[in-house]
Amino acid sequence: MAARIKVIEYDEAEGKMKELYERFNGQMANILRVHSLNPKSLVAHLEYYKVIMFGKSPLPRRLREMIATVVSSTNECFY
Repeated sequence: MAARIKVIEYDEAEGKMKELYERFNGQMANILRVHSLNPKSLVAHLEYYKVIMFGKSPLPRRLREMIATVVSSTNECFY
């Protein structure tokens, strides 16, 4: 399922969004690409993701990944 939110494609990106796409070698997941109209929100999303998936937590990383996978599946979203 494609995003329902307009996204700026890699070949149309400029400035900060182009830089962010290049960090991902142009292979950015849709969950991140939906931020393309607001690169500042993408940077915040990436920082948040690092904290919840890699930060100190009583939950092991593999369990956090499993939770994310189940939530994505429930939401019919490819993870």
